[in-house]
Amino acid sequence: MTESNYSGIIERYRTFLNFPQEAQIVSLMEGNTPLVPLKRLAARIHPELTLYGKFEGSNPTGSFKDRGMTVAVSVAAHEGRQAVMCASTGNTSASAAAYAARAGMRCYVLVPEGKIALGKLSQALVHGARVLEVAGNFDVALSIVREICAEYPIALVNSINPLRLEGQKTAAFEVVDQLGEAPDYHALPVGNAGNITAYWKGYREYFAQGRCHRLPKMLGFQAAGAAPLVIGRPVEYPETVATAIRIGNPASWQGAIAARDESGGWIGAVTDQAILEAYTLLASLEGVFVEPACAAPVAGIMQLATQGYLQFPCVAVVTLTGHGLKDPDVALRRAVTSPLKISATRDAVLRAVE
Repeated sequence: MTESNYSGIIERYRTFLNFPQEAQIVSLMEGNTPLVPLKRLAARIHPELTLYGKFEGSNPTGSFKDRGMTVAVSVAAHEGRQAVMCASTGNTSASAAAYAARAGMRCYVLVPEGKIALGKLSQALVHGARVLEVAGNFDVALSIVREICAEYPIALVNSINPLRLEGQKTAAFEVVDQLGEAPDYHALPVGNAGNITAYWKGYREYFAQGRCHRLPKMLGFQAAGAAPLVIGRPVEYPETVATAIRIGNPASWQGAIAARDESGGWIGAVTDQAILEAYTLLASLEGVFVEPACAAPVAGIMQLATQGYLQFPCVAVVTLTGHGLKDPDVALRRAVTSPLKISATRDAVLRAVE
């Protein structure tokens, strides 16, 4: 499909989606994101590794959330809802606010107080969402949202809404379409666990239709300070620099475990230090600027390679869920250089670049 006639993921994959035929599509032309070869990074990890990054930061609001939100908001509008609501660590709020604005709907967002990156908060606000900072973590906020949406005619647009996963599974379709086959391994960051659940759903559906002839092992990675799936119980006070996966009790817990077990894959934890090192490598070796959570699966692939888990040669895809501009504060803290003040002369510039 050429860029000139691309119309968003619903139009492209409508026959694979649980979507009302008569519903009007609310779209910002999401999807169709690049699958970027990460050759220099792969060579650093293992000579027989072929590595790609599915760069979801190129979606309209800068994250993978747009895939699910186009479906959820379209159906909410079709059902006559006038408002949507979500709990968010940031990306969901930005996407919900943008698509609600597009549909002419109100948007209410609950975020953990002081725990949302500035880039994401600014997006929700500029799109006109009513942002409420809750004195509690994401899990508390989501519990409140669930109660309210069960009682009032407000559409819940977190990933516990199955329509969100319908949209998000299209990224797996795109990977197969771009590679010509499913990869050997697909690695993702895991927070609320909707994305790994959706990708596995997408791969299985494409496989059932003969669009691919194998299924990947699904690899999910949580931050060590927010790793409920790894330790086997909720984390009451999750902490990590990767704010997008700072979730202690994932709503799609069972879906993630099923993706791991059915694919013969792995769910593990990586430290914040490992996440930040991978974050820097993506930027410095490949020119790919992502938010910290995206680096968790890269750190995880590096970890599994050294532990002998990966079977080489192999093809692996990592989902890079959000753009680096979502969390500029981390980028500035991690920068190896800072701006240098000089006089406005040719000689001063030449001295500075020697």
